[in-house]
Amino acid sequence: MASEDYTDRELMVAAAAREIDDGDTAFVGMRLPLIAFQVAVSTHAPNAMAVYESGVVRDAPADGFIQTMCDLPNLNRAVATTSMIDVMSRLQRGDIDVGFLGGAEIDRYGNLNTTRVAAGDREIRLPGSGGACDIACMADRTVLLMPHESRRFVEEVNYVTSPGYPADGNGRDDHPAPGGGPSALVTSKATFGFDERGELYLRTVHPGADVVDVLEAFPWEVQTADDIGEGTVETTSEPTDEELELVRTFDPDGFRT
Repeated sequence: MASEDYTDRELMVAAAAREIDDGDTAFVGMRLPLIAFQVAVSTHAPNAMAVYESGVVRDAPADGFIQTMCDLPNLNRAVATTSMIDVMSRLQRGDIDVGFLGGAEIDRYGNLNTTRVAAGDREIRLPGSGGACDIACMADRTVLLMPHESRRFVEEVNYVTSPGYPADGNGRDDHPAPGGGPSALVTSKATFGFDERGELYLRTVHPGADVVDVLEAFPWEVQTADDIGEGTVETTSEPTDEELELVRTFDPDGFRT
């Protein structure tokens, strides 16, 4: 049964958690993915495992709230607390099934920018890549999360921090990166997939949003599931009572959500 009272971010966490399959090894990033993995491993994906850029490896939820991946509850009873080079080596070996990424900008082919953006006549420097480029290049698939804001959706990103798909329509076939590329984008209003050419398309709209409202934030004509023969644009499933209880257990003060 779905709860009727939840925030946009709680819905994003539930939607992101569903992108983790049972048995996946997930490269978990900061913020909402920290909660999403814990929800997934507590519900439909009990055999999933998480690796964190700091070197932590877990196969169960943390035993307390974690603001960052290095917080003590994430270290306690971990499968391993190794090094960054160990975790990045897992990426290079092709051991990561799904990686989670965010960005300041995204374009129609899933390229992400977290390096610099233009703001009128000046340039704003952003935090940069960290391990994001490695994850984008080498994970079997990536799941992207960001707020649904028009300033984030651009025809072409100002800087490719984390590559998605090339604009030639060949997907990752001729791409130098060995990973599979983005499989989903979860925003605060909708979820999106990527077609066989690597182009973004609308998959579902969150409860309370509509297709017109969702698509007007984009500077290009976004495809929908109807356009590419993937069925129809449906409504995103609401968080179940169990999912919502878990989200609030792992984020008891709503710090992330």
